[in-house]
Amino acid sequence: MRVAMFGAGRIAPLHARTLAGAPDVSSVSLTDVVPERAAEVAARLGLQHVPSRDEALSAADAVVITAATDAHPELVHAALAHGLTTFCEKPLASTLAASVSLAADVAASDVPVQVGFQRRFDPAYVEARRLIASGELGDIHTVSMRSHDPEPASEEFIASSGGMFSDLSIHDLDALRYLTGQEATEVYCVGTATRFPQYAKFDDYANAAALITLDDGTPVTLTWTRHDPLGHDVRAEVFGSRDSVAVGLGPRTPIRSVEPGVPPPAGPAWTMFLDRWDDAYRDELLAFVDLAAGRSGNPCTARDGVEALRLAEALTISARERRSVRLTEVSA
Repeated sequence: MRVAMFGAGRIAPLHARTLAGAPDVSSVSLTDVVPERAAEVAARLGLQHVPSRDEALSAADAVVITAATDAHPELVHAALAHGLTTFCEKPLASTLAASVSLAADVAASDVPVQVGFQRRFDPAYVEARRLIASGELGDIHTVSMRSHDPEPASEEFIASSGGMFSDLSIHDLDALRYLTGQEATEVYCVGTATRFPQYAKFDDYANAAALITLDDGTPVTLTWTRHDPLGHDVRAEVFGSRDSVAVGLGPRTPIRSVEPGVPPPAGPAWTMFLDRWDDAYRDELLAFVDLAAGRSGNPCTARDGVEALRLAEALTISARERRSVRLTEVSA
């Protein structure tokens, strides 16, 4: 299988190494809007650099898109035109309307497009989902989730990120649907950029908290921050009538107990998303290879991408208007 990669940003080397080591992949080519960047990354990793998009597509059996979000629709459409199974990093597009339109085109094409939500492949999330689905946790009373980045982003990144909810929170929103098998019916969210003028400049948030109500009435609490000085902290807790479990709680969790006699985590703390999710990123790309080879179904569809972004849009409206938002208000 020949894989064409588009985008030479920070996630590209990780995905390229995984693909190059996959038994079914015979070659990986790299293309970027900045040819010099693609050439440098390709040379460093021993890949082929192809400067032309059309040339890369014509010589490929599958496509992996790690380019900037605003380039996703054009690249997905180009891959669909060539009938190539495609992996696209989240989000599917920069707006909900564009995502809905693109998902409709994907459905009409009958070409598989897998969206990159790597938490679906993290062993702890997989096990928590199994425990919920099997009924081993009993009735689910509440769910609590949090995602804390270690350092505030640069202004350049903030300007093009799409905002906290489309960039950071969207992973939790997809993971919530994945874990529970439910959709949200209503959200209420509060965000702030206090002490973070670089976020306020772009009408974005550095800290936020939300309450989401699921189909069956289960309440879900979520928090996000762009600055956790102890490290990269992503957790999910599910409280049931028979058992309660946590994802992301372990020796590398960047938080300490102040209960007397309780030692701090053994560490070292997770410092960034690339090391926290290394195994999950690998497994999602290997699942994509299986999808492209026709050995398995799609583990994360374009519709999944739309629904996560629809929730992100509801949170954005809620935070800006300081009111609860029902998902029926947000067209998808």
